[in-house]
This record gives sequence, C-alpha cells and structure tokens, in this order.
Amino acid sequence: MFLPGAFYIENGAELSAADLLAKGISLLAPIGTYVDGQESEETDVEDAATYQMILSQQASDENEVGADGTLVSGTDDSDQTTIHTSGTPIDTSIEKMSSFDYLIGNFYTVDSTTMIRPDELNGAELLSKNMKIDQSTEGPKILIYHTHSQEMFADSVEGDASTSIVGIGDYLTALLNDTYHIPTMHHTAVYDLIDGKLDRSLAYDLAKPDLQKILDENPSIEVVIDLHRDGVNEGTHLVTEVNGKPTAQIMFFNGLSKTRANGEIDYLANPYIQDNLAFSLQMQVAANNEYPGFTRRIYLRGYRYNMHFKPKSLLVEAGAQTNTVEEMRNAMEVLADLLHTVLVG
Repeated sequence: MFLPGAFYIENGAELSAADLLAKGISLLAPIGTYVDGQESEETDVEDAATYQMILSQQASDENEVGADGTLVSGTDDSDQTTIHTSGTPIDTSIEKMSSFDYLIGNFYTVDSTTMIRPDELNGAELLSKNMKIDQSTEGPKILIYHTHSQEMFADSVEGDASTSIVGIGDYLTALLNDTYHIPTMHHTAVYDLIDGKLDRSLAYDLAKPDLQKILDENPSIEVVIDLHRDGVNEGTHLVTEVNGKPTAQIMFFNGLSKTRANGEIDYLANPYIQDNLAFSLQMQVAANNEYPGFTRRIYLRGYRYNMHFKPKSLLVEAGAQTNTVEEMRNAMEVLADLLHTVLVG
C-alpha cells in the first residue's frame, strides 16, 4: 500500500511522506481496534450474561456435530450421503495407544474451540484404569437419562414416545437388564421443553437436581449415561452393518470444562475428566476390536455436559435424525454388548 504512494511523492506530487504515513495509519487503525476488542473479549472473566450464554451453548451444541466431526450448518444437502465403514480394526496395541499423535489421528476429533494436552490424553494410562462395576452389591448399577428427550428419527411417529430417543433408551435399558443382567434404571423426565415449547437453553441445569437426587437415593449406581441422537445435514445417513443388520453409528462425546478463549471454566468444574476419558476410550477400543466401523471418532469439546456426577459417565450420540428407529434399536444391541464388555468383561 505504501510503495505506490512513495513512488508518487518521488515524482513530485504535493503529498508529504508524513501525510502518507498518517493516511496509512488511519486505514489500519480500525483493524487494530477490532483486534484489541477481540483479545479483550476472549480473556475477560465471564460476567453473568456470558455465564448464561455458555450454559445455553453447552445445552445445544453437541447436536450440531456432523458426520466428519465438523459442525453442521443446518443446510439441506441435495444428494444423499451414506456413511459406510471399512470394517477394518485399527491397531490398539499399547505401543501405538501411548502416542498422543496416534490417538488424535485415529480416535479423536478435537473441536476448534477447545484443546487438550498430551499429558491429559495418555492412552496407556486411560486404558489401564479399572472400569469394572462392583457386582457384589445390590441395587441399580447404570442410570440412563436424556437431556434432550424430544429427539426423533426419520420414521418416528408424532406423539409416540417409543419411537423417540426415550423409546430407544427403553430398549437399551431392557437389553442391559434382561440380556446382560446389569441392573439399570431409566429416567425419562423432560428437560428440553419449557412451557410446552422446545427449549434446550437450560436443559443441563434443569437436569442437575434430579440427577443428584436419583444418585443420592441409589448409591449403588456407578455408571451414568446421557443418551442422545446427533444432528447432521439432511443428506447424511450414519449407518453401518452389524451381523447383517443396518445399524446406526454412534459417537462418544467428552466435555473438557475448558475453552481456548477462556481456559478452565471454574463453574463447570469436573473432577472426573480423566475417568470420563478413560471410559469413552475403553468403549471406543472395544468397539474397534469387536465391531469395527460402529463408532465414529470420540468428540472432545469444552463445557461439562453433566459428566461430573460419576467417574464412569458417558454421553452417547447415537445415530441422527436421518436414521430409522430400526437402525437405532440395532445400535442399542451393539452398545449394550460393548457396555457389558467394558463394565463386566
């Protein structure tokens, strides 16, 4: 920008070098002001409004993750994209899993708004954690609930809860209780409707007191599963084949309680982040070894997603709105088997 002006001055124009510099600075100043403003916004301690914004974002954003791990725009694709899988297991030897780069490259998608360090994602340590439940005591061992109870599928029937994510949770609960003999509770309260209208802005906060009450009344519960369905572009179909049946793919989702912009989020603290990560990674490895292609990469994002109640907490994104109820039920059969593998062995 400056060189043509300098050439102009050199050739006798009535514009001083100081004038040229002043004009250049005036052009650049708005950019500098904008950058300063952005830096301030990212580093300031959150006020009450920001706190509410973060809670609202936490309550809705995991439903916007696309098939490839990126955020979807909500636009409708004109062409149907069916996500098939290779069915080829990935090497999960301790040597390989001890490499941070190998883990990130093969098992995880890290959202651009958050970050994770190698010391926080040590595969060997995560896989060595004992995830087995205590079967010597009475009472329920697993709690299944739904922060977003109104999620439906391609062929769901309006008003028929059995065809919603809650109905899918019923089926998973029955499988765990009747087939695998793991005592399981299903909590079906609604947290994403306010005055009869869909509103997820407070869903995680609204669920907290009920979850705490259930856990206080049932101290035998060791595993808490928030069962969701994902949201993808309408042209995307997350399906694989397991035992000859069309099966919705699933994705495990972990909250890290920190963002790039704000660092550690103290009011969303979670003392069990490492245990949460161990649980999802062990589930991912079991799926890779027994049902390759069934799971998408584990998604890591900021915020907490109520995964702080128990060390063995799992947020599952099962299929999406483009999957059928049959594909979802088939996925629950695989998920129940994987839970038995990791929790009981």
